[in-house]
Amino acid sequence: MNENIEEEKKGKYSLIGDANEEDFDSDSDSDSDSELGLFYKPLPCFGCGIGWFSFLLGFVFPFAWYFATYLYFTNCYRRDPRERSGLAASAIAALIFTVALVITVLVLVFSGR
Repeated sequence: MNENIEEEKKGKYSLIGDANEEDFDSDSDSDSDSELGLFYKPLPCFGCGIGWFSFLLGFVFPFAWYFATYLYFTNCYRRDPRERSGLAASAIAALIFTVALVITVLVLVFSGR
């Protein structure tokens, strides 16, 4: 029974080491950068990412929401999945803004003023 537990611990999982550890051995230097430190880099736009920056900027300049929506639907977040939530928030904000703008225009056109 003890052997089964030890085999499960050793079996299907592999430890992920830090690049600074002495035990770490990689086949090539370029692979270590792409596998380990991929998401250690800070996001662009003051560290909050393009999506969240566009979301905040959209309250002053609503076109930023449409730009982020375009990026969201063209799968720009595949390069960095941390961007997905900000781009989705901007897409939702663009949808709400568009619906509010259409309703406002329809009310002004059909109100008779």
